[in-house]
Amino acid sequence: MFNYFRKEIDWGGRKLVLETGKIARQADGAVMVRYGDTIVLCTAVGAKTAKPGQDFFPLTVNYQEKSFAAGKIPGGFFKREGRPSEHETLVSRLIDRPIRPLFPDGFRNEIQVIATVLSHDLENDPDIVAMVGCSAALTLSGIPFFGPVGAARVGYVDGQYVLNPQPDQAQLSQLDLVVAGTREGVLMVESEAQELPEDVMLGAVTFGHAQFQPVIDAIIALAEHAAREPWPLPEPDEGHKTLAGRVEALARGALTDAYREQQKQLRHERIDAAKKAAAEALTAEGLDAAAAKPLFKELEADIVRNAILDTGHRIDGRDTRTVRPIVAEVGVLPRAHGSALFTRGETQALCVATLGTAQDEQIIDALEGEHRRHFMLHYNFPPYSVGETGRMGSPGRREIGHGKLAWRAVHPLLPSKDKFPYTLRVVSEITESNGSSSMATVCGSSLALMDAGVPLARPVAGIAMGLIKEDRGYAVLSDILGDEDHLGDMDFKVAGTDRGVTSLQMDIKITSITPEIMRVALDQAREGRLHILGEMSKALTGARSDVAANAPRIHVINVPKEKIRDVIGTGGKVIREIVEQTGTKIDIEDDGTIKIAATEADRAQAAIDWIRGIVAEPEVGVIYTGKVVKTADFGAFVNFLGSRDGLVHISELTQGRVAKTTDVVNVGDAVKVKVLGFDERGKVKLSMRVVDQATGEDISEKVGPKGGRGDGRREREAAAE
Repeated sequence: MFNYFRKEIDWGGRKLVLETGKIARQADGAVMVRYGDTIVLCTAVGAKTAKPGQDFFPLTVNYQEKSFAAGKIPGGFFKREGRPSEHETLVSRLIDRPIRPLFPDGFRNEIQVIATVLSHDLENDPDIVAMVGCSAALTLSGIPFFGPVGAARVGYVDGQYVLNPQPDQAQLSQLDLVVAGTREGVLMVESEAQELPEDVMLGAVTFGHAQFQPVIDAIIALAEHAAREPWPLPEPDEGHKTLAGRVEALARGALTDAYREQQKQLRHERIDAAKKAAAEALTAEGLDAAAAKPLFKELEADIVRNAILDTGHRIDGRDTRTVRPIVAEVGVLPRAHGSALFTRGETQALCVATLGTAQDEQIIDALEGEHRRHFMLHYNFPPYSVGETGRMGSPGRREIGHGKLAWRAVHPLLPSKDKFPYTLRVVSEITESNGSSSMATVCGSSLALMDAGVPLARPVAGIAMGLIKEDRGYAVLSDILGDEDHLGDMDFKVAGTDRGVTSLQMDIKITSITPEIMRVALDQAREGRLHILGEMSKALTGARSDVAANAPRIHVINVPKEKIRDVIGTGGKVIREIVEQTGTKIDIEDDGTIKIAATEADRAQAAIDWIRGIVAEPEVGVIYTGKVVKTADFGAFVNFLGSRDGLVHISELTQGRVAKTTDVVNVGDAVKVKVLGFDERGKVKLSMRVVDQATGEDISEKVGPKGGRGDGRREREAAAE
């Protein structure tokens, strides 16, 4: 019944198993990949024909995690998986980036790739397994795909590279790097690092490329038995050649002149005018102007790329290494806890930092379990930033991906929660964009956090590198423009400090690049990064000495663990009262750590005193201030030290004989009491008689004999109470 095939290899000390022919047989390609007990089903389906007039490649990659994979039931009201989580979106992008360049030029058929996590052993990351599975599914599908692609995660522990580190190794690693590519070279890199040198980063990439070669071999071996017949590629269209020739003749001159304009908006206006004129001429000649759209892009790429290789000068007149002019400003928003406006050429990011408490942490419900995130970085790309109209809504894949890249760049420099117990949120609003707004976000976020008083270990900056590669040579470009990204061969983003790299992301639009080109790009990026850090230092060289006046101050105290229940109270009654009365936010941890946050120092101190009063033990001979909470015939009960109650017997209320307790005190009175001791049940015995109620002075040596009723009832009343 099943035409089943299986390929197994040992990879990184664990078995990697590829299976096909049993599940999802109606998909063009379907592969079940198992690594340890992590299992991902990957499918690929393609439309047999392209939609008429479609001028782009409609590839969609969907990575989805099923809660049952980790033996969980989804949270929320509906109890089923909903829209993709941020993590699922990021992994979808991770799979998309290395496979997209490997489809034929001009291929316009719709392709959908789906990776579904069916089992997660909580040791082997399903993202790498999904990347391998999607590559295998495409290779088996018959869809035109110049793969297969391999992928691996690389760690760096004690000076050694580690392939696909497991959780215990990952905790010790200075690097989390994902690399993907073909046999020939690398196509994609994504990483977070602890300020590692460029040569260590390059070594990690080459290590990962070497380590996933057996995976590529396994996919090929599986394909030899199970691959479908390849789809025929469209035959070259003679009419296409004619159309290309006319586009060349009609538009080259005007487009060449347009690309000499250095101002982005004016340049785009001239480019649009040149295309419109050429399209009208094509229509007048009876040719299909709509079919010429991709030909205009090819012509633009040829003009820009060859100009750079021939002259060394770029669209805006710079050479290949120069970074655009930079203006860095901080404190631009008066009510924000920290803010920065970072402008580099025609790219601008307004970054705002907000400090919160543990109650503001983001709760992440992942397959690995629920955890909290105390640093969030959100990136927004409104359409006005590029002078366009567009939909405004929830963040898309681009916004989520760019935000995570900036998060990885800044995260290694943040202080630990023990040293700086705040929840941090940075929002980057891209107000202008012409190349690498994600790296502007890194720079602006670093400045905004320091402006907020967050003690970053060092400032962080980022730069985007580009590549023009032809048979006759190549050029690496520092601080690329949007057009250079659009028409170039590489988008290589490097972020870090003056000590090393904290994040590296690379996407290649050609089949691969060499280690030599990567080394040149890394060295050139370091030069640019140091220049940007120097420009940023003109605004701020380090974190401010204190947080903003309107930011919460967090005070940390520790209480014995056995006292936590006293601070919380029955049903949370005590802690709620403290919060309501003092206007503070209070977080209590299981180890007895209590964090009190308030914008006013006196409110925080009131909460601290209240809590310390609750957990403190009364000391014999010490005088305390308390409040009468109950009266009885035999005396008054006084609340002191927060929630502690003690009895002032009627004979200890004042000098001389007292007929009625209420002749001396009433409920609600503030009094000063001295601890006399404890009875056999541990109840506190107090005295007002030996304390001067005006000054709080101990007058026990000055007073005469104790008063009272003199009828011998004291012991009986206290025992009864």
